[in-house]
Amino acid sequence: YTKAKGSAKALKPIAPLTGEGAPSDAIDRTAKLYIGGKQARPDGGYSRPVYGPKGALVGHASLANRKDLRNAVEAMNAAAGWAKTTPHLRAQILYFIAENLSARAEDFAARIDGMVGKGGKAEVEASIRRLFAAAAWADNFSGETRAVPMRGLALALRTPVGKIGAICPDDRPLEGFVSLMAPAIAMGNRITLLASEAYPLAATDFFQVLETSDVPAGVVNILTGSAADIVSHMAAHADLDAVWCHAHEDHSKVIEAKAAGNLKRTWVNHGRGVEITDAAVLDAATECKTVWIPYGE
Repeated sequence: YTKAKGSAKALKPIAPLTGEGAPSDAIDRTAKLYIGGKQARPDGGYSRPVYGPKGALVGHASLANRKDLRNAVEAMNAAAGWAKTTPHLRAQILYFIAENLSARAEDFAARIDGMVGKGGKAEVEASIRRLFAAAAWADNFSGETRAVPMRGLALALRTPVGKIGAICPDDRPLEGFVSLMAPAIAMGNRITLLASEAYPLAATDFFQVLETSDVPAGVVNILTGSAADIVSHMAAHADLDAVWCHAHEDHSKVIEAKAAGNLKRTWVNHGRGVEITDAAVLDAATECKTVWIPYGE
């Protein structure tokens, strides 16, 4: 890991820096975090290199820490109004995201191929389909009427969980990210995602898609770095309502143990590559509240 020049414990610079003593054409190309609708430097100042399958350097990604997570949660608190928006509005914004990703499909496919080695085009197409599907679900997963053993009806209403922290799958860096993000915000949640640890740059490129799609600040926040450094803080954070973990490393025991202290909802895969289906995410992203309606004599 490297640390930016000029910090308290200066190591090898993460990238050429501008300013006094630096070449005039030098640019810091380290991907930043996305918190509160803005790109933000990591609190610790550290980054790590990201390499392609043949060992070529693809770029650098920031290493988020506990304070970055706290800032993301505060940004989600400030975006509380998202839960009160209409399903139609949330669907429209998800359509914007899908359309803007489609417009940059070739760039994202090239980025994924550069990190993973293959499959970029198919993954981008799958991600776009996921976004359109989530937009369609936004006003079609609000609840249902159920029969009850009495003279009456029960309305099962789907309401958002609230603030979610999610650890994205290590493979499928874009599709895994979108598969968790899109249904969550479609249901009115705010979410902070820790991008694929191995291939984070697809998620950092996604900043520009969010910025041009009318997504309110704080609804989606994106961190990069080590899941092992973040999961315990995410699970123990008393101001998060749920934690999801789909990383290949088994962080499930830590999450479930830490979340028990504040009764946080968890959705973990115990280190196994479990398919993320729309039905599973929609169920995890909502709470079912029942209203009883008696009628007749």
